Amino acid sequence: MPADTTVETQQTALSGVARVLVHAGKLNARTAEDLARSARERKTSFVSAVVAAGALKPDELAHALSGALALPLLDLNAVDLQKLPRNLLDAKTATQYQVIVLGRRGNRLFIGAADPTDQEAVERIKFATQLTPEWVIVEYDKLMRQLDVQGQSANDVLESLAGEDFDFDVSDDTTTTAAEAEVSTEVEDAPVVRFLQKMLIDAINARASDLHFEPYEYNYRVRFRIDGELREITQPPIAIKDKLASRIKVISRMDIAEKRVPQDGRMKLKFGSKAIDFRVSTLPTLFGEKVVIRILDPSSARLGIEALGYEKIEKDRLMAAIQRPYGMILVTGPTGSGKTVSLYTCLNILNQPGVNIATVEDPAEINLPGINQVNVNDKAGLTFAAALKAFLRQDPDIIMVGEIRDLETADIAIKAAQTGHLVMSTLHTNDAPTTLTRLLNMGVAPFNIAASVLLITAQRLARRLCEVCKKPADYPREALLKAGYTDADLDGSWKPYRAVGCSACNNGYKGRVGIYQVMPITEAIQRVILSEGTALDIAEQAQREGVRDLRQSGLVKVRLGVTSLEEVITVTNE
Repeated sequence: MPADTTVETQQTALSGVARVLVHAGKLNARTAEDLARSARERKTSFVSAVVAAGALKPDELAHALSGALALPLLDLNAVDLQKLPRNLLDAKTATQYQVIVLGRRGNRLFIGAADPTDQEAVERIKFATQLTPEWVIVEYDKLMRQLDVQGQSANDVLESLAGEDFDFDVSDDTTTTAAEAEVSTEVEDAPVVRFLQKMLIDAINARASDLHFEPYEYNYRVRFRIDGELREITQPPIAIKDKLASRIKVISRMDIAEKRVPQDGRMKLKFGSKAIDFRVSTLPTLFGEKVVIRILDPSSARLGIEALGYEKIEKDRLMAAIQRPYGMILVTGPTGSGKTVSLYTCLNILNQPGVNIATVEDPAEINLPGINQVNVNDKAGLTFAAALKAFLRQDPDIIMVGEIRDLETADIAIKAAQTGHLVMSTLHTNDAPTTLTRLLNMGVAPFNIAASVLLITAQRLARRLCEVCKKPADYPREALLKAGYTDADLDGSWKPYRAVGCSACNNGYKGRVGIYQVMPITEAIQRVILSEGTALDIAEQAQREGVRDLRQSGLVKVRLGVTSLEEVITVTNE
């Protein structure tokens, strides 16, 4: 057989990148055949065999393929690899087919590869992304370094972040479906599981109220809300964002497959001798699902009213109101101001064997034995108003409504308060006087408000000064007067304190204390309501009766050295 025929037969036997290199004159047919055989035996790619054998240097190989196939060539050293998209192709597929996603334009996905002739890779990427791959040649050694960084970081970085294993027990309240079980096995990734466990336990130990898992285009961060302030805790590898979200959704009994709409769920952690509930919320964002986990510690409802920070006169007014046989008590303030804890503390005081207490919430945050708690379910028609109507047929003594949002709920709650029931609820208003005008704006008649509302509490949470490191502050007299103190207050018998910061606290603060405006509805205030007075009229009458507004209550806490003037000004600046 002629020599040229033998070469032609060998070239025909070769496939893909091997044939391209032989045709371009970079390899002879026999060398290419040997390298192909070696690659098959070692179960590696032909390109890796060429580089490992030293037949061609990575840059020579890349230039040869670029010229022969008329494909663009890219130097990965000239690219900011941190800004490459990470959410278009999963790391497992990228490592298996030795490719890297460089970008997207329309329905085209630009893929960096050392071997652009792999048809199996083309089909797999098409199927996984529903996009058309456009090949860009990159040097093999630089590509592998980047794939090693991506593949290693997800597990090794998590291992270093998570550290030791934990005794973590999630309670299973319901049975697992076959579909959930299948997905669950996919997300039982040991580093991810341990990382989530560590974050939850660290959050509990740091007295955090919420955990935020936030995916962005080029990074993924975890933040804790500690004493009302969000603080960044760590930045785990972005590659774990989907696994971590799936793991959280599995143990929170959410729909694993649904990533397009927000979802809510709950989970429980047995932490030592006590169980702590977590309320979980997912939100689809541009770069993945953001997950927020709120820590619901039942012990917070059993702290007792003294621990909440009420001054004596405020506590006496509140205790007198909750001991009344019927009427309405309203707690107001923004989200995260401690309204739920205040209501549950009152319910805990009233929770006796001879009392029938029912609550309707969205959702029930703290489980209290002896109280009948109902979750709102709008899809099933179980609204606040529907639950309230049902409660009135259940012979209740005390009713707690999570929030009054509309006229129907307000009307039923007021009728319940007028027919022998003690009703407690919350509203989102800035202070106590504006709560009454909010009810008027909803459409509640003035005489119904005057006849049913017993007391309104407005509240905020201010950070407590650290007892270890706080120091006396030397504020100018003008600043104290501007903040709200009178000349009589500045008699020199007390000294304000400022935040310093030490190893025992967070920037000079540790824990939080309530600031309250407790306004009983007296006969004089009832007359203002019936005459359709404004919130300003009500506030002036309350001041005449000795009711402190939120700023004045905060200034009392400054005088007592509990918090700083800056903190009070911040939380009561309205």
